[in-house]
Amino acid sequence: MMLTEKEVEHIAQLARIKLTEKEKDKFKRELSSILDFVKKLNELDTEGVEPLYQTTGIINALRSDEHRKDFEMNEDLNEKLIGQAPHKENRFIKVGSVLKK
Repeated sequence: MMLTEKEVEHIAQLARIKLTEKEKDKFKRELSSILDFVKKLNELDTEGVEPLYQTTGIINALRSDEHRKDFEMNEDLNEKLIGQAPHKENRFIKVGSVLKK
């Protein structure tokens, strides 16, 4: 299944990236190849095959959350930090937009 250039441009727009003509051609081929591979995987008979959720056997490698006093709210420090911000509104620092359409 070969993707069209329009489809690649749509995917690039969703990913918020700009592609050169050379990159569009490259991704058209690569994404089409990936979709062909997924199509082959979808054709496999998986009847009776148990789903594989993970392979390491590790259940949980994260520590439990714990309360730390050094991260408690310090109003004086908060006011000093927010006071240094060039743009603020009430107790919040205002930043520019990250994503633009």
